[in-house]
Amino acid sequence: MQELSGKVAIVTGAGQGVGRGIARALGSAGATVVVIGRTLEKCERTAAEIIAEGGKATALACDVSKRDDVERVTAEVMATLGRIDILVNNAHTSRPMVPFEATSDKDMALAFKGFHGALHFMQACFDQLCANRGRVINLGSVAGTRGDEGFTSYAAAKEAVRGMSRVAAREWGRHGITVNVICPFSESPGVEYMIDTQPGFIDELTAQTAMKRLGSSRDDVGATVVFLCSAGGSYITGQTINIDGGIWIAP
Repeated sequence: MQELSGKVAIVTGAGQGVGRGIARALGSAGATVVVIGRTLEKCERTAAEIIAEGGKATALACDVSKRDDVERVTAEVMATLGRIDILVNNAHTSRPMVPFEATSDKDMALAFKGFHGALHFMQACFDQLCANRGRVINLGSVAGTRGDEGFTSYAAAKEAVRGMSRVAAREWGRHGITVNVICPFSESPGVEYMIDTQPGFIDELTAQTAMKRLGSSRDDVGATVVFLCSAGGSYITGQTINIDGGIWIAP
């Protein structure tokens, strides 16, 4: 089913992990995917996977924390593809498992690079999102909404993304743009790091899910993003959707 045929989607941090899964799902749904990340080689691998699966994709290197770099990439997308319909802000980096009292200014600055990346791309793509009644999906975190131990900088940055997204949803709804946040629990380099450095931690989290399994970045997270970008998601905005197998069950 090619429900996103003719659409152009930008996915940041798409060279690996959750971003890669989302990019592949969007490609399978018919969107032309612009795979963006700091390491071009990783992005090219993701783009090649999408193409091998019958989709359309291109890879571009970008440091999302630098506004000039974001504006350069956005202009390149417009020059080559002519439109932007979907923006997925996934790029993020942080230093995990740091006690609150030991969290440094450097830790906070590192974590907020992802927040600034989302801001930069949303602003750079605004005109095209208006023109095409676009969809914005920003990545939050269950660690942020729950306040998990050891994630001070990460949780703060992700909750800042959620706050910004709610404001954008209110302001941009009049233009037909939807802005939503997803909080996934799925395979990713971050999860792999935790498995390697914190034995039992991911197993414990998985046991807390209602589904008793770790999610798939493509089949679970990516499929939800496809829905939010399809006709069925046109009246959903300003929401935080936990794709976490039931770790966090909202009241």
